[in-house]
Amino acid sequence: MTETITIGPYHPYLLEPSIVDLQVQEGKVADATVTVGFVNRAVEELMATKTYRQDVFLAERICGICSNIHTLAFCQAAEEIMGIDVPARATHIRTIFVELERLHSHYLSLALLAHAVHDGVHFARIMKERETLISLLERLSGNRVHYGVNAIGGVRRDLTEELAAELRASLPTLQALSDFVVDALGRAGALGSKIAGYGALSGADALTLGAVGPTLRGSGIDSDVRREDGYAAYGDVHFDVVVETDGDVRARFMVRARETRESVRIVNQLLAELPPGPILGELKEPNLKERREVIGRVEAPRGELIYFIRSNGTNVPERVKVRTPTFANLCFLTRALKGEPAEHARAIIESIDPCLSCTDR
Repeated sequence: MTETITIGPYHPYLLEPSIVDLQVQEGKVADATVTVGFVNRAVEELMATKTYRQDVFLAERICGICSNIHTLAFCQAAEEIMGIDVPARATHIRTIFVELERLHSHYLSLALLAHAVHDGVHFARIMKERETLISLLERLSGNRVHYGVNAIGGVRRDLTEELAAELRASLPTLQALSDFVVDALGRAGALGSKIAGYGALSGADALTLGAVGPTLRGSGIDSDVRREDGYAAYGDVHFDVVVETDGDVRARFMVRARETRESVRIVNQLLAELPPGPILGELKEPNLKERREVIGRVEAPRGELIYFIRSNGTNVPERVKVRTPTFANLCFLTRALKGEPAEHARAIIESIDPCLSCTDR
């Protein structure tokens, strides 16, 4: 006999509005479907009615967890359309903010894992340090959620010596938290032992299903837009692309935990090599006469984020299309749920770190 277990759109566990329907036979998931679109705000349509500079603010409000990376993707595409060069200091500051955002996004995902497996100790420790990081981001940008840092042609806020020193002093604490979480996610660790073996898929399956980000790298596929495209200041720093080969829930979370170490490493390098100079490119009349189609491609915390912009010769884009990483990972999720005990569904869903604000937009 097949039973249907429906999670969402309003559910004590799944805080974001979506529906996951599980078809369960003898306690195991026989099939799974995901329904999204409950909080669609027609952002893409609205972007085609605003100027490029207004659209930067709109892109930032697509998501509250990874708002900064959305503006970076949009700005890079708009800068290509307009022929605007970004100063080196601005690209370094952009990259620092992107990696700090990756840290707090991954810490939140890891804290939610601890909460899902009823580990209050790890949940409290991670959330405490994440709050310290968010307070630091507020000091750096003036805002806790939407930082308002990126602008077409550079950044709006400089990183003073005082703020750089404060950020540098906080990095050992963040490094210690990353080490703490990596240890907990070991196969015999407090978190890793509870989730090992759940929702495992091979690298070939992950590629076929279009997975991106930590979800893809957790199945052994070495792919990262930061290294492949070298956008912003990533071409000037050294870091390792984190890959795990087990393909299960633990592997996907371990990728995020180890990536926090790399983010601390990247920020350290950027602070040490922060070049002098302006933070905004030279003000000039943008070249908007040609009709063009461009793509802004970046590595968001959840994976590859793409902005497609079609220009029409005016200061308002004709079309803006956003492909978010959670949407790309939904096919992977439905396959990973199949054959698993129903009680493992929560951890498997958490393992793709879903963001429905981005997905529905």
